[in-house]
Amino acid sequence: MPPDLSIKPWPKLSSRALANYRIFSLRSDLKINPRTGGQHDFFVIDCPDWVNVVPVTADGRLVMVEQYRHGSNTVELEIPGGVMDPHEHDPVAAGLRELREETGYEGGAARLIGRIFPNPAIQANVCHTLLVENCTLRHETEFDHAEDIAVRLVPLETVPQLLANGTIRHALVVVALTHFLMQSPPSAAGG
Repeated sequence: MPPDLSIKPWPKLSSRALANYRIFSLRSDLKINPRTGGQHDFFVIDCPDWVNVVPVTADGRLVMVEQYRHGSNTVELEIPGGVMDPHEHDPVAAGLRELREETGYEGGAARLIGRIFPNPAIQANVCHTLLVENCTLRHETEFDHAEDIAVRLVPLETVPQLLANGTIRHALVVVALTHFLMQSPPSAAGG
């Protein structure tokens, strides 16, 4: 069903910075409700854009990473990805960098397959999903100072079950893999 086009954007009267926490900043926007004319204060988290990579080997395996996540206090099975650096404006280049740093893998035919707003209610950033095919191990990993990652090669045909049974539960990874599965069946996605 198409969106209701009668909903109008809320005009912004003012914006003020509240805090900066290195990986995100917080601001307050004063806006007008176009339906009622009332003024309301909204808090917005500004983050850099993010990129997630769906890396597929020529023999039909998904290059994944396991890592401890401090927010949930859990070890999660995910795809490589991360924050785009301030100087990066191309999500494809940023995704290829993240793939190489976190896994040591490189590949070809890199292309964007999805673009989402992680939480449009309170966040202003975009998460880009990149598909990289024919990935091979070519480098040592280059973890950031706060990363501890294990690389896992997962057969593509098992991905739907890993999503269904909750083994993969990072919301942005689930969305990225859904974009991937919508465009290519798991049995044919490797080549």
